[in-house]
Amino acid sequence: MTAARAWWKEAVVYQIYPQSFNDSDGDGVGDLQGIIERLDYVASLGVDVIWLNPVYQSPQADNGYDISDYRAIHEAYGTLDDWEELLDEIHARDMRLVMDLVVNHTSDEHEWFQRSRRGEDGYRDYYIWREGETDEYGDPTPPNNWGSFFGGSAWEYDEKGESQYLHLFHEKQPDLNWENPEIRSDIYEMIDWWLEKGIDGFRMDVINLISKPEGLPDGDPDSDPVGVEQFANGPRTQEFLNEMAAETFDDYDAMTVGECVAIDVDIAGDYVSADGPLDMAFHFQHMQLDQQDGWWSIEDWSLPDLKSVMAEWQTDLDGWNTVYLGNHDQPRIVSRFGDDEEYREASAKLLATFLLTHQGTPFLFQGDEIGMTNCPWASFEEMRDADAKNRVALALESGDIEDYDEAREVVEFRSRDNARTPMQWDDSHNAGFTDGDPWIKVNPNYEDINVAAAETAEDGILSYYRELIDLRSDLDVLVYGEYELLLPDHETVYAYRRTLDEPSVDVDDVLVVLNVSPTETGVSVPVDTDAALLFGNELDASDASSESHDSIDLDLQPYEARLYDLS
Repeated sequence: MTAARAWWKEAVVYQIYPQSFNDSDGDGVGDLQGIIERLDYVASLGVDVIWLNPVYQSPQADNGYDISDYRAIHEAYGTLDDWEELLDEIHARDMRLVMDLVVNHTSDEHEWFQRSRRGEDGYRDYYIWREGETDEYGDPTPPNNWGSFFGGSAWEYDEKGESQYLHLFHEKQPDLNWENPEIRSDIYEMIDWWLEKGIDGFRMDVINLISKPEGLPDGDPDSDPVGVEQFANGPRTQEFLNEMAAETFDDYDAMTVGECVAIDVDIAGDYVSADGPLDMAFHFQHMQLDQQDGWWSIEDWSLPDLKSVMAEWQTDLDGWNTVYLGNHDQPRIVSRFGDDEEYREASAKLLATFLLTHQGTPFLFQGDEIGMTNCPWASFEEMRDADAKNRVALALESGDIEDYDEAREVVEFRSRDNARTPMQWDDSHNAGFTDGDPWIKVNPNYEDINVAAAETAEDGILSYYRELIDLRSDLDVLVYGEYELLLPDHETVYAYRRTLDEPSVDVDDVLVVLNVSPTETGVSVPVDTDAALLFGNELDASDASSESHDSIDLDLQPYEARLYDLS
């Protein structure tokens, strides 16, 4: 049965990290006017939606995810007038704008928190405060052993507040108390304020953490910290999200996608089913294949493992999928899932094929379309990621590592800075990102990998993305088609079929074959019909295939991707 149609299902989303996209005034920080300058380029990709990472007023302890004023623009990015011009220019190009919504926590510089720590009437319960014990030296100890996502305790003693507050992330990001109906009302009013301005939806940061377990269960504060399993998908999460939708989103034709940690297919269905409060959810099961033992490990993973996770979400989810491999919090996709050296171009095209032919709304991150890679960091001092820096500091303090070099491989691979290095526009100084000193290092490979060079490469990564995005917009089967995984145990070939039971379409059966390998691979794909090559990243090469009534035999080049019309 074909899913109900919606504009956000048919859309391709392009994520812009404003701090690193384009600097218009030479201060080394990307800004709203810089984005406006590059909108024609973004529109030329054929994408439909821009997801803009936070541009709200913020002290930038966590790169804008610590908001001090939800209704103001951070001064380094511009003004509210600049933002309104950006919205108008996006809409003028027939694209839509989705903003980040960060309401699990605020900055500790937000007026709400300042009033809360002073105990002002009505504001104390805007945040989660608890009294802790004191140790033998009279220093405060945390109420329980909950650990922060950034490492260490999730509790911080505040002298002005004379007690401890909960922060699941940075200590400057205190968690809001969603049990308080007054804070929920203020949040809904703020959401409506932005929707009334004409935005087209929200990406909702760690939204399934908003409901904390009743009573904040005690745990021995002297034992090892416990993590997300304690506070994800809390008892009132569904209630709060349903209330939020009823008070805000349901009155608009808005797209809502929730970033949800520690969810599986069944939990996600509660959030994104036809009756659920959200349109889509980001899950992390495929992104955690290489870190099953936590942030400090880089584990081997197999292609069958990835297929298994993806197939479960493609076939068992009661709702609509998101499809992504990277974003502002993850390593560059070609460095993590492809080959960023000899086969950078071929593997970047293969990953584009993966993203744009699975069932669900594809999310692309700035620079993916030219094959940007992880950055070679010369030293830890070059890095800016608050998460990585906090983890390293705690590991050094505890003695888990003796020096940075001991952890260098993991930190430089995991660091969120890899995705946050400046967009590489051309081979001029600082990759054309800024005339000033960039806030973070520019990847030195910008002289070879940049938009200007990609524009002149007729069969390059950029042209491939554009052609494939056009193909997806033309073929309903790539949007609404059912998904069938083929060859689930093959170690290097990823093959699946998309079929659409609608007699009005010309192409209703597409086979996707990906050779996720640096070697030539022969494979027999079990399909019981004739095949015509539809699209691929080696279209100039001969199609070395033979067909029988029940299979197609293929000889695939390293990292080759092919689409076949089986209609």
